[in-house]
This record gives sequence, structure tokens and C-alpha cells, in this order.
Amino acid sequence: MKFTFRALRNRRFSALLFGQTLSRIGDFLFQIALAWWVLEKTGSATAMGTVLFFSTLPMVLFVLIGGVVVDRMPRGLLLFISDTARCFIMVIGAWLAYTDQLVLWQIYIIAILFGFADAFFLPAYNALIQQIVAEDDLSSANSINSLSMQFGRVAGPAIGGLIVGFGGTATAFGFNALSFFIGALTVTALLNIPAPAREGEPGFTLDQLKQDLRDGFGAIFSSQILWVGILVSAFMNVTLAGPYSIAMPFLVQQKLGGDEKMLGFIYAIFPIGYAIASLGMGSLKKIRRRGLLFYISGAIAGIGLGVFGFGLPLPILVFAALMNGAALEITALVWMNLMQEMVPPEKMGRVFSMDALGSFVLLPIGFAFTGWLIDRVGVTIVFIAAGGFTAVVSLLPLLHPAIRRMD
Repeated sequence: MKFTFRALRNRRFSALLFGQTLSRIGDFLFQIALAWWVLEKTGSATAMGTVLFFSTLPMVLFVLIGGVVVDRMPRGLLLFISDTARCFIMVIGAWLAYTDQLVLWQIYIIAILFGFADAFFLPAYNALIQQIVAEDDLSSANSINSLSMQFGRVAGPAIGGLIVGFGGTATAFGFNALSFFIGALTVTALLNIPAPAREGEPGFTLDQLKQDLRDGFGAIFSSQILWVGILVSAFMNVTLAGPYSIAMPFLVQQKLGGDEKMLGFIYAIFPIGYAIASLGMGSLKKIRRRGLLFYISGAIAGIGLGVFGFGLPLPILVFAALMNGAALEITALVWMNLMQEMVPPEKMGRVFSMDALGSFVLLPIGFAFTGWLIDRVGVTIVFIAAGGFTAVVSLLPLLHPAIRRMD
């Protein structure tokens, strides 16, 4: 455990982490408020899926350009612009909700704008960590960053369920706007960090864009480990994220007889599993047997989510959520460790954006399809089928000897 928090000695990393932890709490608070608003206003899983479709589509369309920009511009500046823009969007959303003018098409617009901001924010944030943290501390930084994410996932839904229950949607949106404002303030300490050193002339001409993209794809396809992992993740993200994000509110309302507070409670359990695994993984100086660890953990995550379709008592579902969260955290930390080992800092923005594109390219269709499927076959069947499919897809790469032997 003594190695887990050593990256906090880096003041720039600590400043980045503090602001984004608050922003993450606001993000997950917002998700609870949004999910319950759509459920109450429409009662439609298709509408829920459409909201998530619009939130992921812009990221899929623009994340490659985002990766190129991230490798050519100061990454702290991109984070500041992204947080400021999302704060402004949330202020408008909070005002619309407060004046009782918020309607579904406006939610779609908010989702699209957030997805566009994420296309630049996500590669900038992950690339900046590699840029400001010493190589020996990257494992610690990855674990602390994940703990921050999981704290947001615990605190956000728990606070969100209470705020929506007692203060309404407008109050929840306002809290999210405030979190982005504070996040933008803390990022100002990182505005003086220059763009990473790289070969080639600065600029954004079409030829330069093409060359940057070729370099990024070349880095991925030169490694079988990277492109196979991205391909598997593309299918896993669809079968895990769809039920988790869309089916869970309907399961809570229709099968568990719960309300927004129970939904917030269940969503808050998953990241506790993440945090437990993160503390354990962060204490390791080196992660071993990464091939077996990555893909077996993916299968366990699928089983943990599939359990929700069997009508089991709440305590068993809590254990399944912990199992799912811990397994997914292991896969995330192993994958980030591999990326940082195989990809040089000056290419990390592009490679991360291509990883995000590959991993999330099917999500818009998956979200829309999941909502449609719930309305037609029921929420429990969706959980069972998704969990089983995830487990099978996760284990298939282990048929390859090179992946089984990967240390």
C-alpha cells in the first residue's frame, strides 16, 4: 500500500486530481438526475437510449480530431476550455429545469454538446497525466486517478439521488455546473504546461492531420496486443454499458420496487468494487500476467452484471456489483499500464483517441438497441444475455498463445 499514493507528491498532478474529482462527482450526480428525469417524463427505455446515443455519437465522430489537437496544443488549456464550456451548458440546463421549460429535445442537445467536449477532454486528460508524472510513479497515478473516479461514482449517485428526491432536477444540474466551474479554476495551475515535444511542424493542415492519424494507427496496429484489446473492448463496452446505463433504472423501478434513492444506492456500490481493486493494484510495483488478468477479469465483469437479471435478493446484487466493479477496474488499470508502456508521450493523445474510438464506436448503436430491446423483451432478459455474451467475448482472445503468455 505504501506505493499507492506516492504520485500525490507531484503538485501538478494533485491539482489536476482535485479539480477533476469534484467534476466527476458532478458528472455522476448529473447522470442520476438525467436518468430519473427521462424515466419520469417519458417512461421509455428507447428515449433513455436515444439520450445516451446522442452523448456518445459526437465523441465517436470527433475523438480522432481531438487526439490530434491534444498532441499539438497545451493539454491544460484544452481541459480548461472543456470544463468552462460544460459549466456554461449546465447553467443553461439548470435554468431550463428551474423554470419548468426543460423538454426532451433540449436534453438531446445537452447530450450532444457534452459528447463533443468529451472528445477533446478525455484524450487531453489521460495524455497530460503521462506528461506530468514520472515514469516510476505512473502506476500510482493511474490507481489514484481511478480512485478519484470511483469516489465520484460513489458520492455522485448517492448525493444525486438525495438531491433529485428533495431538491429536484434543477438543483442537481446546478451542482454539476458548480463542479465544472471549480474544475476549471483548478486547471488554471496547469495552463503553463507546454504542448509535448514532437517531430514535424506545428499546424493543422490536412496533410499534417493525415500524417498524425497514420502515425497513431501505425502505433496501434504494430502491436497485436493493442488492436486485439481495442476490438474486444468495443464489444464489451456495448454489452456492459447498455444494461448498466439504460436497463438499471427500469430494473429498480419495475422489478425491485425502488425509487431514485435506491437507484443511486445501487449505482454507488459498483465503484466501491473499483476502489478495492484499485488500492490493491496500486500497491504493486509491476503488474504481472497481464494477458490472463485482463481477459479473465472481463469475463468476471460480465457474470457480475448478468446476475442482475435473475431476480435475486438485494444483498446478492450488492455482491455482484462489487464483483463487476473490481473486475472492470483490473481491466482498466492493466490496459492503461500497457498503453503507457507501449506508446511514447508525444503520440499518447492520438493513440488514446483511437483507443476511445475503437472502444466506443459501437456504443451509440448499442445504447439505441438496448433501449429498443428493453421495451420489447423485458429488462431481465437484457441483463442475462448481455452478461453471458460479455463473458464469452472476453475469453476468446485467450485462445491465442501470445496473449496467454503476455506478462
